Amino acid sequence: MGTRQISKKLTLVCLACFLTDTAPLRAGASAGLRNSFHVSAVVIADHPVDRFIPSRSIGAGVDGHERGECAQMFSPRNIAEMRSAGLGPLTYRLRTELAGEVWHWNPRGTWSDAVHQCGYWTSDDSIAEPINLSYGYRLPRRGNTIDQANDDGYSRIADGDEDSFWKSNPYLDSHFTGDSDNAHPQWVVIDLGAAKSVNSIRIRWGTPYAQRYRIEYWTGDDPMHLHTDEKDDWRLFPKGEVNDGSGREENIRLCDKASSVRFIRVLLNRSAGTSAQPSNNIRDRVGFAIREIGIGRIDSNGRLHDYVQHTADRHKQTTVYVSSTDPWHRAEDIDYNIEQPGVDFILRNELTNHLPVLLPAGVLYDTPANAVAEIKYLLRRGYALEGIELGEEPDGQWVSPEDYAALYTGIARGLSALSSRLKLGGPSLQNFEEQLLTWPDASGNRSWMNRFLNYVHAARCRFDFFSFEFYPFDDICSDAAPQLLEIPKRLGAMMASLRTDGVPTDIPWLMAEYGYSVFTGRHEVDIEGALFNADTVGTFLTLGGSKAYQYGYEPNYLADELKCSWGNLMMLQLNPNSEQLNRLSGYYGAQVITKEWMQPTNEVHDVFSVSIKQPRSGSSLPISVYAVHRPDKQWALLAINKHPKRSARLAVQFKFSDIQPPMNFAGPVEVIQFSRQQYTWHDDGPNGHPIRNLPPARFTTKAASFYELPPYSLTVLRGQLPD
Repeated sequence: MGTRQISKKLTLVCLACFLTDTAPLRAGASAGLRNSFHVSAVVIADHPVDRFIPSRSIGAGVDGHERGECAQMFSPRNIAEMRSAGLGPLTYRLRTELAGEVWHWNPRGTWSDAVHQCGYWTSDDSIAEPINLSYGYRLPRRGNTIDQANDDGYSRIADGDEDSFWKSNPYLDSHFTGDSDNAHPQWVVIDLGAAKSVNSIRIRWGTPYAQRYRIEYWTGDDPMHLHTDEKDDWRLFPKGEVNDGSGREENIRLCDKASSVRFIRVLLNRSAGTSAQPSNNIRDRVGFAIREIGIGRIDSNGRLHDYVQHTADRHKQTTVYVSSTDPWHRAEDIDYNIEQPGVDFILRNELTNHLPVLLPAGVLYDTPANAVAEIKYLLRRGYALEGIELGEEPDGQWVSPEDYAALYTGIARGLSALSSRLKLGGPSLQNFEEQLLTWPDASGNRSWMNRFLNYVHAARCRFDFFSFEFYPFDDICSDAAPQLLEIPKRLGAMMASLRTDGVPTDIPWLMAEYGYSVFTGRHEVDIEGALFNADTVGTFLTLGGSKAYQYGYEPNYLADELKCSWGNLMMLQLNPNSEQLNRLSGYYGAQVITKEWMQPTNEVHDVFSVSIKQPRSGSSLPISVYAVHRPDKQWALLAINKHPKRSARLAVQFKFSDIQPPMNFAGPVEVIQFSRQQYTWHDDGPNGHPIRNLPPARFTTKAASFYELPPYSLTVLRGQLPD
C-alpha cells in the first residue's frame, strides 16, 4: 500500500493470532480434548485502550428494499423480535443514493418546472401527515452503466437513443462551488471490455457541449479499481486535445497509427454554457452533455468501425463510467422497485430504542435544497438526531474526492445554518484493501480520503464524524475458515491506512455498516456469520472505534447472487408460509455481545488489549480474545475459536504491571458459549434453514487453569479477580 504507518496505539494492541495451518483433520477424528490446541491470553490490564457505553455504541441499520418488502419486514411482531437481539442505536441507510436516484423523502413537494412536472425537486418541509414510505426517481440523464443497488438502469451515453443524453451535475460548476472555472473537470470513461485497435472517436454532443476537452487512454489494466503497486495513468492520444469544440457531432482522428487500448477517457474542461431551450435556470446552462460516443477504427473509406455496443440494456451495452450526473428528472421517473421506509415511520418506531438516529441526506444525485428541507423537517418534528451522514459510498460510485467534497460542502453549509448543534459527516466509504486510491492530482497525491479532507478543511467546512463500511470478502463462494482468520488484520490495516491519510482521531469513527460480504452466501447465515460479527466488533472497539452498526437488521429471505450458495445478510429469516421467524446465527451472536460480554446498561465499559501467546512458536492460532471491565466490576472476555474442527484450551491471565505477578480469575466463572452444538444450518437452496437453533449454552465453573473453546465458537468468560 505504499507508505503506511501503524499508529502507536495499534502497536500496543495485539488483537489476535492467525492460523497458517488449517488442514482438516482426518475423517472421523474427534473434536475433543485429544484434538485441542493450547493457547494463553494475557489481558494488559494496567490501562484501557478505549471506553464506551454499549447501549449507545453497538447498533444496527435499516435500509431501503424492493417493492412491498418494507411492510412485510417491519410488522409489529418482527420489530419486537429485532429489538430482542439487544442492539442499541439505529442508522438509516439510503438505498436510492446507491441506485443513482433522487430521493423524494417526502412525496409532497415542488418541481422547478411545475407546469411540466419535471426539473429539480424539493420535498415539502412543512408538518402534515406522517411519512410512512418514500421512493427514489430514476435519472433520465444518467451516465453510469452500473449502479450499486438493483443495477437495472443503464447509461444514456451508449443507449442508442440520440434523443437521450447524459449531463453532468450542475452543482459542480463554479457558479455553485465558488471555485475556479476549471476546478472540477468532468469525465466519461468507456470500457471496451478488451484491448481493441483504436484510432478514432465520434462524439454526438448535447447542450451544453464542451469547447475544450481531451481524449486519453489508460496505460494499465483497470483505472476503476486501483492498487498501490500500480503507477499507471491516463495518457493523451497524439491528436486527442481539442480546444475549439463546436458541439453537435465531432469525429476526431486520435492517431495516425491505431493503438491497442481498452479504457478511453474524455476529460471535459470548458463548457459552452448553452442550453437546448431558452431558460432562466442556471442549472440548464452549466456542465456538459453527451448524447452518444462511438470509439473504434476508421478504415480506408473513412468509415468508423465502432466497438461500442449501443443499447438500452445494462448487461448488453458497453460499460460507461461518469464523474457525476444531473439530478434533473420527471414525475414519470418514479421507481417503485426501490422503496425507503418513511422517515416518520422509522423515527417514531420502537426500533430507535429512544436513542438518537444516524440519518442520511442525498448528495450525489440530489440538490442542496432538498437535503436542507429534509433536515429542517426532522428538526421541526423534534426528532433526536445522532448525526447527518452526507451521501453514501461516493468512492464506490467513482466520484472524485474534490467533486464529492464540493457537493458535501454546499449541503453542509446549508445544514449548519439550520442548527449549530447538528453533527455532519460521512462519507460512508466502501470497504477497501491497503489504501483508498484515486487518479493522481497535479501533485501526484492518489489518496481519495486525504484529498477530500484537504478540500473540506480549505473550505472551513465542518466534518464532525467519519463513517465507513466493512465488507471484506467478495469471494463468498470460498471456504470461510481461512477468511475468518483475516478479520482483525484486514480491519486493523484499513483503519491504520485511514489514519495515515489524515482522518482525525479526535472525532467519532462510525462503522456505519458491517457484514461478511456485499454478496449473499451461506457463510452469513451459518455459524461463521456470528463469528465474523463478534470478531469485527471486538477489533473495532479495541482500535478506538465509537459506534458499530450491524447490517441485516430486517428479517429477509435467502438469495443466491453469485450462483454458488444461498444466504443473506440477516439475523432473522422470513418464512413464506408462516409468520414465525427463524433466529439465525447473527441474532444469537448479537445477544452474546450485547447481553453477555457487555453489561446491558447505560454505564461506561473499559476496553483492554489482549496479548495471545502459544507454547510453541511458528504457526499462529485461530483465536481472537477481547476484554472489557464492566460497571458491575466483572471482567468479561469474548473468545472466538475460528478453527472449524479443533477445540482450544484457553489459559487466561491479567497483567497489571511488570513488577506484579499476573492474576487469574478467582471464585466462580460464568461461561456462555455459542457453537455448532447450539446452531446447525441445513443447506437446502432457497429452502435452507437452521435445524438446530438453540440459545447460547450457559454454565458456571470454578476458576480453572484453562477453559475449553469448542470449534467454531463464541465464548464469554465472566468473573472477578482476587481482591
